[in-house]
Amino acid sequence: MMSFGRQVPLGGPASRPLGPCRYVIRSLFEPLRGELRMSNVRRPLSRAGLAGVMSLVILQFLSAFADPDETGMAYYRIDGQPLARALMEYSEQAKVVLVVPAGMLEGKTSNAVEGWLGGDAALEMLLKGTGLSAERLENGALTLQSELIEEPTLPPAKAVQATSPKQPDASVSGRTKIAEIQERESIQSAVIVTGVRGAPRTLVSSPTPVDVFGDEDLKTGGPVGIFESIRYLVPSFNLPARSGGGTSAVIASGGIRGLNPDHTLILVNGKRRHKTALINSVSSLYNGAAGVDVNMLPASAIERIEVLRDGAAAQYGSDAIAGVINFILKDAPDGGDVSISTGQNFDRNDGEYVNLSMSRGMAVGPTGSLNLFYNYMDREESNRAVPISDRINLYPLLENGARDPREATINRMVSQNYGSFPQMSHVLGANLVRDLAGAEVYSFGTYGFRKSVLNWSFRAPTRDVTLPEVYPDGFRPRLIIKENDFEVATGIRGETAQGWNWDISSNFGSDNSDWENINGLNASLGPDSPTSFHIGELISSEWVNALDLTKRYSFKRGGTLQVSLGLQHRLETYEVREGDEASWVAGDYVRPEGQPFAGELLTPGAQATPGFRPDDAGRNQRTNLSAYGELGWNPASKVFLDAALRYERFDDEAGDEMIYKVNGRYEINNWAAIRASYNTGFRAPTLAQQTYSSTTSQFRDLDGDGDAELLLLKNLPVNSAAAKALGATPLQPETSRNLSVGFTLSPWRDLSITTDLYQIDLDDRIAVTSAFSPLDPHLSADGVTSVGEQIQRLLTENGLSPDISGQYYTNAIDTRTRGVDVVVTYRRNTDFGEFSFIGGYNKNETDIRHIMENPPELEALGDIEIFDRSKRAALTDTIPDSKIILSLGWDIERFRTNVRATRFGGYTVRNATNPAEDFDVGPEWIANFELGYALSEYFTIYAGANNAFNTYPDRISEPTPENGANMYNTFAPFGFTGGTWFVRGSYNW
Repeated sequence: MMSFGRQVPLGGPASRPLGPCRYVIRSLFEPLRGELRMSNVRRPLSRAGLAGVMSLVILQFLSAFADPDETGMAYYRIDGQPLARALMEYSEQAKVVLVVPAGMLEGKTSNAVEGWLGGDAALEMLLKGTGLSAERLENGALTLQSELIEEPTLPPAKAVQATSPKQPDASVSGRTKIAEIQERESIQSAVIVTGVRGAPRTLVSSPTPVDVFGDEDLKTGGPVGIFESIRYLVPSFNLPARSGGGTSAVIASGGIRGLNPDHTLILVNGKRRHKTALINSVSSLYNGAAGVDVNMLPASAIERIEVLRDGAAAQYGSDAIAGVINFILKDAPDGGDVSISTGQNFDRNDGEYVNLSMSRGMAVGPTGSLNLFYNYMDREESNRAVPISDRINLYPLLENGARDPREATINRMVSQNYGSFPQMSHVLGANLVRDLAGAEVYSFGTYGFRKSVLNWSFRAPTRDVTLPEVYPDGFRPRLIIKENDFEVATGIRGETAQGWNWDISSNFGSDNSDWENINGLNASLGPDSPTSFHIGELISSEWVNALDLTKRYSFKRGGTLQVSLGLQHRLETYEVREGDEASWVAGDYVRPEGQPFAGELLTPGAQATPGFRPDDAGRNQRTNLSAYGELGWNPASKVFLDAALRYERFDDEAGDEMIYKVNGRYEINNWAAIRASYNTGFRAPTLAQQTYSSTTSQFRDLDGDGDAELLLLKNLPVNSAAAKALGATPLQPETSRNLSVGFTLSPWRDLSITTDLYQIDLDDRIAVTSAFSPLDPHLSADGVTSVGEQIQRLLTENGLSPDISGQYYTNAIDTRTRGVDVVVTYRRNTDFGEFSFIGGYNKNETDIRHIMENPPELEALGDIEIFDRSKRAALTDTIPDSKIILSLGWDIERFRTNVRATRFGGYTVRNATNPAEDFDVGPEWIANFELGYALSEYFTIYAGANNAFNTYPDRISEPTPENGANMYNTFAPFGFTGGTWFVRGSYNW
């Protein structure tokens, strides 16, 4: 069954009619008129006021030339094309809901329609010669029927609640019922709401590149998370196995087109999703990024995903530099599904996981719906370290110089080369839509609880941080992070008598992460040290309130214009709460005689994660106000032009920005088109980047000899005294210029080819500095002391321990990213089943165009690189340079098969100071396959393998006798734990 009606545009209003409310429009613009009057006598007009004046001029212009459609006549311009696509355009222009039995439009094309016509006459002209005619239902909606038979044998059309031809069904508003992803008539008829406002557009007719994936695409392969699915679907999406250690191993961090995760805006049902509190802090790749953790969404809730691969900050606000990912939730009034999958790695039989997902839809009132969702995931660790040599002493030698006899029995798996850490989560969600007093009320929300366990490397009895009185056989510290993630959005939308669609919404989201260190020790406190510590909490929240307006104008001289206006208020907060005193305090315990390291002060803080100190703790908040306007113009049937202007103002150092976007599409003929886009954008620094402060134990190679040293490395907030002493300044927004040019080809109804070239210039990128360490052996500017000694002096003068190294975030680097995306989609129904093919290719390259000069504070210390080789390479060389995706599906009778082959390009990881320690990781092909069999109409079982040939990335080194690890780089985009088998059962009703 397919329903044709108005959709909710991304971040914009739906189209449910409401009574006259001209006073709403007047009240919105009256303050701007007032500002205009004031500007004539007292002060120049602000940028916000100027935007408002421009909006008033546009509205006056439109009112003079547009027909209010009070006589029932309207100007129609619809090309001859696949009938499903033509009916979608008719539904939008006529403001009527069409309900069509599935399969009725197969292979049919429409007539061209142009001119001032009544709705019935236009539809009759559109359908002439197709063998179809329209019948009006009692509720005002239209349904199609065949003219060749009196009683259709196809399934009857489902009743749609619409009170008149001008009142689109509220149950359809906000939900793509036209040509649903799994039942669409053709590739050309798939409808999107991402990247456009007002009328939805078909996938091929989009003026910017958009990928669409249904829920079955996400389930294929039995993935453990949503981002893990997108890794094999979007050519330009990069998801490393782990971007680093610490919290970087907990959150899934992936970026589009070679940029950071927080350069992609995440939306749910068109509404901005809140960010995670877990910043990528102990990482080389994506360091400082604090994006949205979409694995805290229930996968069972997703009907489809729309991925806009183009800058869209002018349309949707800060962060949308690389693109937008919009998650559309299920909203069916009936039915549901249950799916359970399990699997584990081929090698070592580790990494076992269980995934359970459930969804249930039910009717609420005559037209509304409520959908409930639940996901459970439990995953065990995957470790590729090997035992260390039995010649290595883990215990101190005995007094006579002999080896301790316990060396023969101790577990020598001392290191952890984790591909994945143990993790468990429960995620629930709901989506509610129903009519209320002539409008549509909607609400959706999610709640997630996740427990992540990070097992650190073994502290042997020979180490200075191990006390034999507490751990005679050594210990392995363990960090447990418990997250509570919550978001709820609610709103009301409708349509005025004058045709303005409006949407008023409010959504609040928060992420609270609580850290606990168990099986630990603060050696500086001596044998009385606790063995478990509360490390502290990180809390992030966002509250967004928005008003969106849009209206379509049809001109007497031909052509249509979509006008969209909006206001948004956003309140963001970020908080760091301190941990137990024992987790960070520096004690004065000195080891007694007879023990290793006797007479020495021991490393302070809990191993291996010291708690958040009182000077780390703090709370920061800011307010953002923004206004936008957008025009989408069809001056002719083959031309579409779009322009957007947005003004945003932050009440902190981020300041204000005015950005814009222009794009367009031209149809060369009915199967080929060209499209182009140019936009400016920005990303305000996150509060996490401004506020986050912690101290961690990290191994760093300071002198480039290949031997890493253990550092207590502190992330310094930019406004702290210690950071300022090292040259830190307040963070400013990153700004971008994005150019994209491409073409689309659809020579057959089953084939689609899109190619897009892009260039993204990103200025003032926020990156983390090199580690400024007291252990730095290089000579300082005075030629007498070392750089490390000077750094130690600066840090201790500003209240830090003499053992601590520091780093901070700063705007310092300008980059240029160039690339190409190619996507080929083909689907064919034959006597031998249904075939589908998806091919994707991305080539991406980033270069650094400028690096800021060292601030005076660092220049005075001597020859210091504020961004060392490894920091620069994380932006340019450490992300795979290309990706190829080939996917073939074949469904025949009860069997369903899918085979995917993905080639991940090579990348280079560079040493901080020594080029001889660089290493290259070559490209690899990864094969995934899945076979399903339908036992009944409702129940299907699947089995398959991911990385079926058990491929590993290139080894960067052989395991050393001392640690047995570091063979594989954690940035590998397909992991380094080999292949995985899985089975999955799915029940749908």
